[in-house]
Amino acid sequence: MPITPDTKDWTWVLERTCPECGFDVRTFPREATGSLIRENAARWPDLLADPDVRTRPSDDVWSGLEYGCHVRDVLGLYTERLLMMLNNNHPQYPNWDQDATAIEQRYGEQDPSRVAEELYGSASRLADLFDEVEGEQWDRTGARSDGANFTVESFARYLVHDLVHHVHDVAKGYAQIKTS
Repeated sequence: MPITPDTKDWTWVLERTCPECGFDVRTFPREATGSLIRENAARWPDLLADPDVRTRPSDDVWSGLEYGCHVRDVLGLYTERLLMMLNNNHPQYPNWDQDATAIEQRYGEQDPSRVAEELYGSASRLADLFDEVEGEQWDRTGARSDGANFTVESFARYLVHDLVHHVHDVAKGYAQIKTS
């Protein structure tokens, strides 16, 4: 069953603590982005090995596996977008429909161990790219198709929140499943 698309504009997380996951993107040095991506990726093998990995906590919430596939694909997408920002003047990123991708790629039917490997590989590539960003590169810009503008730094912070938030989502989902 498809999930109702999330149409919220999450850019507010750049200005204040997320009340759902408790993460404040203003609290880490931008140079730590690569290590934070790697730390997050290291959590996914255990999350994707959970016996309830394919179970949705409710009809309107992705399973742990679906979230893992999404995070894997977000990491790949952010790699493309970061390269666009570093190599072009204020690029506009192509639109990406995460919900259509989840359906087309059959997220809920993928192999969790393979997803964990692919997620870790995508995370490593992106983390390595962020490790190479220095000086004025942090100020380079890009824009989403909805008009949201980012610098490489705000883009990094937005991404780290997304990764942390999805680990929170999965842990919360597993807790709901186990208590129902």
